[in-house]
Amino acid sequence: MSFKNFALRGASAVALSVLGMGLAPATTGVAIAQDGGSGEEIVVTGQPIDLGVIGAIPSTQQVRISPNGDRLAMTVNRDGEEVYAVLDLNNPQARPKVFASAGEFREAGDRTVGFYTWVGNDHIVFQLVSRENLFGQRADLARLVGFDVNTGKAEPLVWRDSGGNASQMLHIDHEKGEFLLQRTNRSYSSGADQRRPEVVKVDVATGRYTRVQRPNLIVGGWFADGDGNVRMGSAYDPDSGEARMLYRPGEKGNFKTVQKVVDESFTGEGINPEIFLDEPDMAIATSNHTGFNKVYKVNLATMELGEELFGVDGYDVDGVISNKEDNKLIGVQYRTDRSRVEYFDPFMKAIQEQVLDASFGKGNARVVSSSEDQKKMVIRVADTSQMGGFFYYNSDNGDFKTIGWTNNGLQDAKLNPVKAMRYTASDGVEIEMIVTMPRHRIGQKNLPVMMITHGGPFGPRDTADYDGFGWNQAMAEQGYVVVQPNYRGSGGYGAEFIKMGRDDGFGMRMQDDLNDAIDHLAKEGIVDANRACMMGWSYGGYASARAAQRDPNRWRCTIAGAGVYDLELMRQYDVGYLGKFGSNYLAKGAADLDTVSPAKNGGGDWSPIAIVHGVRDARVPYEQARTLVNSLKSAGKVEGRDFVYLEQPKNTHNLPYTDTRVEWLGTATAWAHKYNPAFIESDADYAKRPKQLDAAAVKMAEELNFTL
Repeated sequence: MSFKNFALRGASAVALSVLGMGLAPATTGVAIAQDGGSGEEIVVTGQPIDLGVIGAIPSTQQVRISPNGDRLAMTVNRDGEEVYAVLDLNNPQARPKVFASAGEFREAGDRTVGFYTWVGNDHIVFQLVSRENLFGQRADLARLVGFDVNTGKAEPLVWRDSGGNASQMLHIDHEKGEFLLQRTNRSYSSGADQRRPEVVKVDVATGRYTRVQRPNLIVGGWFADGDGNVRMGSAYDPDSGEARMLYRPGEKGNFKTVQKVVDESFTGEGINPEIFLDEPDMAIATSNHTGFNKVYKVNLATMELGEELFGVDGYDVDGVISNKEDNKLIGVQYRTDRSRVEYFDPFMKAIQEQVLDASFGKGNARVVSSSEDQKKMVIRVADTSQMGGFFYYNSDNGDFKTIGWTNNGLQDAKLNPVKAMRYTASDGVEIEMIVTMPRHRIGQKNLPVMMITHGGPFGPRDTADYDGFGWNQAMAEQGYVVVQPNYRGSGGYGAEFIKMGRDDGFGMRMQDDLNDAIDHLAKEGIVDANRACMMGWSYGGYASARAAQRDPNRWRCTIAGAGVYDLELMRQYDVGYLGKFGSNYLAKGAADLDTVSPAKNGGGDWSPIAIVHGVRDARVPYEQARTLVNSLKSAGKVEGRDFVYLEQPKNTHNLPYTDTRVEWLGTATAWAHKYNPAFIESDADYAKRPKQLDAAAVKMAEELNFTL
């Protein structure tokens, strides 16, 4: 599917055109929606696409349209780092206004931009997160900044006397230019009040604010209805794990506890109110009490659920979609093999089914942002083999225009085909996996395989959609079949599936699931089980290290990024981060954390392992990587042969820079080439192998001092 000359069906036949959004290089150097060819000429050759192209941070992402539909806020790639800009749709020749630069903030106190949102039509509010050392713990302190689109000025919002988190927005009134903010306030005389959040109403234009809800002795989070009234509070004891929900029927009055839950299995037990309805005491809620997360109507005074409104066989519902007044359910979001949406609102249902699905194919296009009147929309379009892009759609006249490509170098090019498959684990559990086939080797059998293990582990999962990183595409370009198993414990498959991961799962049965995926693909003749490597980030980094340590005969090599390698050390760290109860999420079924900790088992045979970690990682301290490296050295393993270690000074847990992403992919490619080359002489297509290894891989091999 090519988008370049597309005219939308079901609307007026307006040919696709490109908005003139390029910035003058002398001003900011941002490139937005650059015109050009389809990008397909890049991929029709027999050579793989450069890692530097696929591994780049997205050219355009997080596009948000203003309430009146006249402006766009978006994140764009400028010289390998993220820049946040505003575009005037009524004046496409005007230069976008930059309201934040990721690089500048990181150099000024290690700050990062979190989310951003419109408040009215003239202001953007964005979250600024700084990583601080508090009482020996690295923690994130969050604040809000308001940007006036007309003047180009940015001002701090409610920073004075604010505690750790002063960035949670509970409600936005676009007409008045106001929003509700939850924050902790250090000016209270009581220590308990200083630690619990209050709610203030903020005028985005002036920065003035007034308190609308005082702290409650136990409440850690507040919730507001569509009219901006604080109606619910949540309380959580990090040591006992008890979660409570408090409710009041109106904007005033006392709160009473309506729910108590101890979620021992970390599966999201309890009823979760999502949308306050106009009916007294009634709301839309999600609950997994039947085993899968579904949508219900609930009486908040009694917490009694009504009939089921929506559910998906074999999968959880991810979330609900409300109307602009935030008082009505208009749709739901869920994932099967891909991200899906189901609308109940007739207008949005027609847009999705009769316009988007009919024009691009079911599941390939969805609304990601819309104006208050829902006439002007931002549409994300991509099939499973594409990185795709963002488009502006006017439902009144059918106007459909390019906003920006996810990757300017690839645009709408079709890359390696991606699909979901299922296999049966060795104990009989059915597991879904995502498989990417190398496009230059279609029809070949018994190919080498790279497993990419997702993070979490409990909750996240992989789908066939582009995930913002494209590692599966990068490794498939090198000639590997890429498999991404949603091992037990992954989210989206019901509570019992998560519980199975927690019961003897961490480092044990979950590892078996990874091995079983390779065995299944080998039996199908798709891969050669003797030519397998694994890579992963966060929990995926742990799984890669555990695979190298536990199953060295199965894995020719592994590449571990940002992983936890000493579980007891991490549990002690997480007591302060998550509390005594929450820190036990790591490995409930493991009687001895040391047994499943790679850093505690550096001796014996290991698969060759490459270790990568960012110094600015606030979630998993880089000391975890150093602990593993020291363990391997102490066991007599040789750096450059048995292991290599790349420590990235500016990288975080979320890989926000192009160069650090390409270093990671280059290291993975070089290490895999050394121990598990994609092409060997016995391959039928050996003569068609790439002429040379990717330049980024060669560079990383040189930097890490190992021979290819």
